Amino acid sequence: MKLVNKIVFSAIAAALLFGTLSCSKKSANSEKKVKIGIAKIVQHVALDSVEQGIVDYLKDNGIDAEYDLQNANGDVNTAAQIALKYKDENVDVAVGIATPVALALANSIKDIPVVFGTITDPLGAGLVTTLDHGEGNVTGMSDAIPTEQHIALFKEIAGIKTLGYIYTSSEANSVSSLELVKNACQKLGLNLVTQSIANSSEVKQAAETIVNRVDGIYLTTDNTVFSALSSLIQVFEKAKKPIFSGDVTGAMNGGCVIASGFNYYKAGRATGEMVLQILNGKKPSELPVRFMTEPEDFDLLFDLDSAKNCGIEIPKKYLDTASMIFENGKLIQK
Repeated sequence: MKLVNKIVFSAIAAALLFGTLSCSKKSANSEKKVKIGIAKIVQHVALDSVEQGIVDYLKDNGIDAEYDLQNANGDVNTAAQIALKYKDENVDVAVGIATPVALALANSIKDIPVVFGTITDPLGAGLVTTLDHGEGNVTGMSDAIPTEQHIALFKEIAGIKTLGYIYTSSEANSVSSLELVKNACQKLGLNLVTQSIANSSEVKQAAETIVNRVDGIYLTTDNTVFSALSSLIQVFEKAKKPIFSGDVTGAMNGGCVIASGFNYYKAGRATGEMVLQILNGKKPSELPVRFMTEPEDFDLLFDLDSAKNCGIEIPKKYLDTASMIFENGKLIQK
């Protein structure tokens, strides 16, 4: 009887060992190359930084990956085609950067993990029904920004009374942000002038339409607007009206008096960490929606050249807290 028990115990131990070895072969750090699809709605500095952060984080953690990097060029139909491509390729993880692409992936792919990156309102977009955990095969990271605090700072420094806001009417991300901007302006006693656009080619015209009706313009994380940021800056620089950007990455070449928001490269690395957890066996439904909340994740930039052009003086107490200063055509990182 003891011999039988010993044989059974040995068999179980062997089975457990074999199972452990088998699982380890499937882990992210095995020799097997994984395939990861990363798609973004448009190409601009912030979304490129997210993409690079994901790739760098996985590389730094020993992941041997083949990447299928796609750009939907602002077209939701192209985003849907990319989603079908990833599904047919049976990628190990599909990553959608920005709301339209993330929705396309989530709607088309049901049996492959989908991770969204930089989604302002994942609840409103219908990607998840709670922030406490993922939804089925979908989870990811939000780029929600403190809109009311931003506008309050803009009001204090630039003395604005009427705020301008341009948004993409077809992007859930931007429509959700519009409501936050409306609520903030109402609370802070500011007038609001809005202008909707359908694509990046309309940004300059939208800026020209509202520039003489506002004291300054606030930009949230609208990917379509930021893909044509240079044309908007030209319009407001000429009118000597200030810009507040909720995306620091896009403002690092100058043109925005104030920019405050989290670092998109760090956001990419945080998204990459979620991808790694999934590659190592976690289910998307087990991972809560992630937010960038640490002080070191955020940047504050002041463009002294643009401030001078607009006749605005930045108080020293704010300059002392800035992580970046743009002056004399150069960016200084503190």
